Amino acid sequence: MAIDPKTLEAALAKIPDKCILVNAASRRAAELSRGARPLVPVSPQDELSYLDIALRELADERILVKIPED
Repeated sequence: MAIDPKTLEAALAKIPDKCILVNAASRRAAELSRGARPLVPVSPQDELSYLDIALRELADERILVKIPED
């Protein structure tokens, strides 16, 4: 199962730093795999991975990431 390119693009638009996006999405995907409830609507027919759900949540700004200033 591959990551949905549109969801990835939408998430990158919100969090352009790929390292931060990967860290945020992987942490959230781990939470989802341990039973956390998704913050976006998910249908069983969608067959989304935890990573896809996490990216959707980030793209929809359901999860906010604090990006440190340099």
